[in-house]
Amino acid sequence: MSQQELQFTMVGLGRMGANIVRRISSHIDSANPVKISVFDVNPETVKSVASEGHTGLSSLADLAQQNSDSNPQIVWVMVPAEVTKQTIQAVAQHLAPGSTIIDGGNTFYRDDIANAAWLATKGINFVDVGTSGGVYGLERGYSLMIGGDITVVERLNPIFTALAPGFAAAERTPGREGAPANSELGFYHCGPVGAGHFVKMVHNGIEYGAMAAYAEGLNIFKAAENGIKHPTSVGDYNETKYDLDMREITEVWRRGSVVASWLLDLTAIAYQEDPELDGYEGSVSDSGEGRWTVATAIDAGVPANVLSASLMGRFSSRGNDLYANKVLSAMRKKFGGHIEAKKK
Repeated sequence: MSQQELQFTMVGLGRMGANIVRRISSHIDSANPVKISVFDVNPETVKSVASEGHTGLSSLADLAQQNSDSNPQIVWVMVPAEVTKQTIQAVAQHLAPGSTIIDGGNTFYRDDIANAAWLATKGINFVDVGTSGGVYGLERGYSLMIGGDITVVERLNPIFTALAPGFAAAERTPGREGAPANSELGFYHCGPVGAGHFVKMVHNGIEYGAMAAYAEGLNIFKAAENGIKHPTSVGDYNETKYDLDMREITEVWRRGSVVASWLLDLTAIAYQEDPELDGYEGSVSDSGEGRWTVATAIDAGVPANVLSASLMGRFSSRGNDLYANKVLSAMRKKFGGHIEAKKK
């Protein structure tokens, strides 16, 4: 028997929101139909995405026309973290009790708990979905980390199944048998409200550390181009100098190496497109999840040395340590008469 057609609306049609709509539309099972509406603060964006076969809403007030006691609405909010709370509250004004709001953005998990409590007073369900996949998600699928009431989440499984990469995306872990678990499809109910974004937060903290490790290792290769001097027992120096091709190194690492990963795949693509990375200035931004992960580790009294260092490295990349380095240079000169090192 076919499932009742789900009423789904995406609020926020940036790169992620629009592609999530497209992924659902192209991967939904006919036995689990979904009717899709779309809204964005930019009317032209709404018009463009709606032209792909969806219902465009002119305002959030249009949501009220879709309320149904027998088929509660599902509204996925995909907007920047700084406007998520106000967007959720604006959406809720037009939903009937029994509806569900999904926050698929990068929200702090504690804010999820507060948002869910506020929505509960209006009889509206809340589900948080940590969404990983970025601009490649449309093609590859999204890894989904989900928090919320299990009964509410299970009703949404057709949407999550459509969005996830699917069982064939990775080889099965040895020892697993029987029908694939949802996690093997690419989505997982992590626990109550906030659990999904909590898992995604730590995921992004790990991402910071992994990226920093690749970057630091490749930077050592770069240093070898200018020569690395090694002191000898007689006070002289030997020099190691290699002209290493980053494109070929990252390429060989992709095959059979224990450090192979999708991040390395993307790094190899970057080197292929721009061998000297001349198109990049080296100023690395950070989003909230890295900071929240480190702050949570501090609250828990759990060491997170690599994750903390990788976050601080991003601050340094933006020149935020310039004044501190000036102070260090001044102190060195005053106590030892040391001449400031010249920049290369």
